[in-house]
Amino acid sequence: MTPQPVTAPARRPALWLWRPPDAAQVQRLQQELALGSAVAQVLVRRGYADPTAAQAFLHPDLSQLHPGAQLLGLPRAVARLSLAIQNREKILLYGDYDVDGTMSIVLLTKAIEIAGGQSEFHVPHRLREGYGMRAEIITEAKSRGVSLIVSVDTGIRAGAVVEHARTLGIDVIVTDHHLPEAEVPPAIAVVNPNQPGCPYPNKDLCGAGVAFKLAEGLLLASSVPPERQRKVLDSLMKLAAIATVADVVPLRGENRVLVHHGLLGLDRTPNPGLRALLNVAGIPPGQSPSARQVGFQIGPRINAAGRMADARDIVDLLLSAPPDRAQAIAQQLDDLNRERQETEAGMVAAILEQCTQTPVTDDQAALVFWGEGWHKGVVGIVASRIVDRFYRPVFVLGADPDTGLATGSGRGVALFHLLDALESMPELFTKFGGHKQAAGVTLPQSKLEEFRTRLQSFAASRLFPEDFRPQLELDGVVEVPQVGENLVRQIASLAPFGNENDPPLFGIFGAMVVGPPKVIKDQHVFFNVGQDGRQIKVKAWRKADRLTEFAGRVDLAVTLEEDKFDGWSAVLRDIRPAAQ
Repeated sequence: MTPQPVTAPARRPALWLWRPPDAAQVQRLQQELALGSAVAQVLVRRGYADPTAAQAFLHPDLSQLHPGAQLLGLPRAVARLSLAIQNREKILLYGDYDVDGTMSIVLLTKAIEIAGGQSEFHVPHRLREGYGMRAEIITEAKSRGVSLIVSVDTGIRAGAVVEHARTLGIDVIVTDHHLPEAEVPPAIAVVNPNQPGCPYPNKDLCGAGVAFKLAEGLLLASSVPPERQRKVLDSLMKLAAIATVADVVPLRGENRVLVHHGLLGLDRTPNPGLRALLNVAGIPPGQSPSARQVGFQIGPRINAAGRMADARDIVDLLLSAPPDRAQAIAQQLDDLNRERQETEAGMVAAILEQCTQTPVTDDQAALVFWGEGWHKGVVGIVASRIVDRFYRPVFVLGADPDTGLATGSGRGVALFHLLDALESMPELFTKFGGHKQAAGVTLPQSKLEEFRTRLQSFAASRLFPEDFRPQLELDGVVEVPQVGENLVRQIASLAPFGNENDPPLFGIFGAMVVGPPKVIKDQHVFFNVGQDGRQIKVKAWRKADRLTEFAGRVDLAVTLEEDKFDGWSAVLRDIRPAAQ
């Protein structure tokens, strides 16, 4: 789909929020931990005013990981999996087609192999099968002699499929992190921190995080020497770290530790597939990727396989591809990601054109868009782009005239629970699932209008017009003369950045735009601002449509980031006239 130029609907100005942190707490952190003022402000504002908590945050340590045995069902899962390895049973890993699902399969396959067993895997094809476990795959596995199935990043809502497996004499271990239904599946073991009665402290593990805990338990119960166990777990943690970032789970507590240590030394990985993937993603040799690079450069290329082709390619890439084949697959992923970007841009343009012709009003508390032939592999990304524009729940679906069904994804906002909304109207769907801010649905096309109406009604009872205005919460206020390499280096100590640990957002008030802005590739804007005799360059990505605002005296909301080209960058999040 080729994007067409459109006149984009007007944006609603963001509400800037600035709540200064307690000055005494900031000073205490500065003194006891020898921190700069900006870092201390951010830590206090994000709940780390206690020096001990702040120190633990700044220095993630493997000792902060929770024992996997605290996961309800994990000891039983380890025992059954160990028995299957001992008896040389056929084991099937049943995963998902995104980064989380494919990384889960790869790391658990490796763990089973190191523990002395073998397994095969099944990754659903997004377009042919869709999300979740299917009974016909279980039946086919039975015909091949499979006696144990381990689900990864899926299965917690597959009660009927698990029951089908049980009637065939196949044991199932469910490992997942998604929210369960009222009853968990009748599996021999269910490992999910979000299941009822699970005491595990970290409810935010991604699917690969749960799989990593199972792999760790399996290796600890095996005869593998402790030193080799440590090396293997260090390698598997790299896969869990990539999935944790890409699945956008909160980067706090244990997740922060997994990502911090998992990304260390990733540039030295002996895995040909990972090395090839880093290469096509533009990660310089000898440099471990940051969480941001995983999220924006590596993750999208991995996901491109499941969105545009077949996610089995990713598993093959990381499990068995020799260097030449690995480079070829990685290049194919890069090409698929470029195709995904073009498809996404076309769908976004089509939706914005609709919104120009029929403007979105405050009466529409949620939005539903669909189109014949819209690629089901990118509907979730497109929904995210529309949420960014209108700041309310959005579903985007592709309609298939051959089946009469529409399949799509939804993305939400902080004040709204998507899965709760879907569970208020389950009779509309042939399939649905998800969590608070991301969900997927399949339903007859004849019910699309009813879905739109009921979703809007549900959202209107919980969201109000003032909720449709995006909010920017500042972490600190700085002046232009303070901004530079030293401050950026201090801010980098708060990494890895991601969900619930975003790069700190700073306000610069009353700066003057100096000289004409420069438009890059018809999308981006570079411009200079000055204050008290000093100037800095600001990069405004994808903000060429706001070019007229880059003039005069302004307030800026910026993040300060390390930059491989300029050393560091001030990246614009929002701009407004200083008079406000």
